[in-house]
Amino acid sequence: MNQTPPPRIAFIGGGNMASAIIGGLIGSGLPASQITVVEPFEAARDALKAKFGIDALPTASAALAGHDLVVWATKPQTFKDASAAVAPHTTHALHLSVAAGITTDSIAQWLGTGRIVRAMPNTPALVGKGMTGLFARTEVDAAGQGLVERVIGTTGQLVWVDAEDKLDAVTALSGSGPAYVFLFLEAMTQAGVDMGLTADQSYQLAIATFQGASELAARSDEPAATLRERVTSKGGTTYAAITHMQQTELPQHFIAALRKAETRAKELAAEFGK
Repeated sequence: MNQTPPPRIAFIGGGNMASAIIGGLIGSGLPASQITVVEPFEAARDALKAKFGIDALPTASAALAGHDLVVWATKPQTFKDASAAVAPHTTHALHLSVAAGITTDSIAQWLGTGRIVRAMPNTPALVGKGMTGLFARTEVDAAGQGLVERVIGTTGQLVWVDAEDKLDAVTALSGSGPAYVFLFLEAMTQAGVDMGLTADQSYQLAIATFQGASELAARSDEPAATLRERVTSKGGTTYAAITHMQQTELPQHFIAALRKAETRAKELAAEFGK
């Protein structure tokens, strides 16, 4: 990371998302000595130390004082309790939460500061292909947003939203989105097997098709509808498949499913933010 001196970053929780961000930070040049993790499980601490060479603590302590950024990678249901131990040592830090469903109002109340950015990442961050939605409270200045961008940018792409409730939509689209892709991969693989291909052949074809189509869309200035129409010749094989999907209202059902995810995101915020 091109910053002098490099930021000191503490992680509360050392699970998969924390590991993804830590790996991205170290890969971008941040010294491991600048990173501290609070992780209660000994096996997880040992794994983090062995993999990244960072300092891992069993509990929050005064060792957190002086850190520029605190990344909250805890489970939603443990956030409130964890904040009670962390807050006394991090009053001057910027806080970045990747915990699903916890609003910044709740976090501000628990930590005693409004310098909070809330993030909704997704699991492709584990391979540097993540997509993260971000919301910053008004107390976060441009420098703070820039620091968050440098941190999250090591795991993939990012987009800022101007209202916190829009993170529920981000959750429904990209946060939960990898599972939708995996579901379609499962279905395409099974269809291939049913039509006489091997499972390995079908899975390879399905994955490559998703990768290729996504890259084509990313490089094109045209909307997805136009790209779809280009490969849907009337009376052809693609037309037969797309027509069946439209007649069975698959797009509408898919949209309804995403709205269910959005609703659940709101429910989680109400449940865990008390």
